[in-house]
Amino acid sequence: MNTSTAAAHAALSDTAEGAASARAAPRRLPLDGIRVVEFTHMVMGPTCGMVLADMGAEVIKVEPIDGDRTRHLLGAGAGFFPMFNRNKKSIALDLRSPAGLEVAHKLCGTADVVAENFRPGAMAKYGLDHAALSKVNPRVVYVSHKGFLPGPYQHRTALDEVVQMMGGLAYMTGRPGDPLRAGTSVNDIMGGMFGAIGALGALMQRMQTGVGQEVQSALFENNVFLVGQHMLQYAITGQAAAPMPERISAWAVYDVFTVRDGQVFLAAVSDAQWTTFCNAFGYADLLAEPAYATNNARVVARPALLATLRRRLADHTVAELSATFERHGLPFAPIARPEELFDDPHLRATGGLADIRLPDGPHAGDIAQAALFPITMAGERLGVRLHPPTLGEHTRELLQGLGYDADGIAALHAAAAVA
Repeated sequence: MNTSTAAAHAALSDTAEGAASARAAPRRLPLDGIRVVEFTHMVMGPTCGMVLADMGAEVIKVEPIDGDRTRHLLGAGAGFFPMFNRNKKSIALDLRSPAGLEVAHKLCGTADVVAENFRPGAMAKYGLDHAALSKVNPRVVYVSHKGFLPGPYQHRTALDEVVQMMGGLAYMTGRPGDPLRAGTSVNDIMGGMFGAIGALGALMQRMQTGVGQEVQSALFENNVFLVGQHMLQYAITGQAAAPMPERISAWAVYDVFTVRDGQVFLAAVSDAQWTTFCNAFGYADLLAEPAYATNNARVVARPALLATLRRRLADHTVAELSATFERHGLPFAPIARPEELFDDPHLRATGGLADIRLPDGPHAGDIAQAALFPITMAGERLGVRLHPPTLGEHTRELLQGLGYDADGIAALHAAAAVA
């Protein structure tokens, strides 16, 4: 991107006529023309690349000759590769081979962004760290995803679970004495998102300076950011935050209720909502009770109030309660499992799930649905332009783009430098 700051400002101030014209033209995504080369695996680094790819960047995933091991994980890891590697191209290189490493350096020389999430020092061993690449390509934005930002912990091996345990999140999620990790790869995913945010900021600054920079995102610091509200609660009140199952709720009606055919979360988080709730269910006695007159009063009386509500609501069905709460604009949520979201009417109606072709394993070639990045731009979701790639699916195309002819490509394959 060589756009000047003035041109960028002009682009951001389109007239209504120009905006209408742009809407009529074929859609151009915001990062169209940006090339990203990523050396990533697992979740954190691939998430960064996926965010940039979804917004239109050409993202090239550099894999080992035998492939990113994430492709073949079982159990809870089975969805990692297809979820976080859509809209990317794959090239397989042997970085231990001089010829394969040369290809990697050539690719990085064409990149606007290089992203990685390997242990400290791993990229420097191949001359693929920021210090080395920026000498050849001073415009490169280099995004490192690590366990810890530079400091006393930086050489520790970190995992999402590790930082949840040491960073207070597992304590806050589980019951007292039973720390529990969150039910998804929350730090890996958010750490990758923060890496992408940093990359976007660095690209904007490059428009002003002409020079790239290194961006670092880390699991531990991400986790600390997540629990920062609990840290400030202690700083302000002097009271340590209790684990979520035992916390003192700010609202009296804010809980999961077990009813005739399942469970449902119900809430009334203001005096107005409490009035609406009581009127909706004919609870005139509760509405008239002085002990329940204000939210704070209801919080004080919460144990007795919840016991009463659990008895009264137990004979309803989830559907009945959901319909009543929705009709009156009250917060509610049936308790769903992840697999049930494939049939969620809102996601189906709004295009929140998109077809992808599975690249590996016994279901390779089958079509599944994956959750899209949860934003719209110009009223549209950011869709799937490229299925998660098979190993080395774009190797030949990318080598040709670097100037290798047919004989050169054949020689690289013969030397097992590429696949």
